[in-house]
Amino acid sequence: MLKGDTVRLKCHFKTFDGQLVDPTDVKLTIYKSDETVIEQIHLDDTNKENVGVFYYDYTPAGELDEFIFEFAGSVNNKPILSREKVKIQFSK
Repeated sequence: MLKGDTVRLKCHFKTFDGQLVDPTDVKLTIYKSDETVIEQIHLDDTNKENVGVFYYDYTPAGELDEFIFEFAGSVNNKPILSREKVKIQFSK
């Protein structure tokens, strides 16, 4: 992604059988590359695209060269999460 731009972060929560599932208490956590938490955002149905598909439009701080995002929730009282790293460049 380009520095100063907004990126749509997206997650597909799936069961072990590959079926999309809606977790409870969905949160998005943004980390620095050293795993320090930058911010945590509680998501609701306004951030839900479809069953099991959540998103958030995020504009990272200008001083970051990369960040890690984590979507997390709970299904049947067990944690479910997805984590990815995003590299930020000034130009392509």
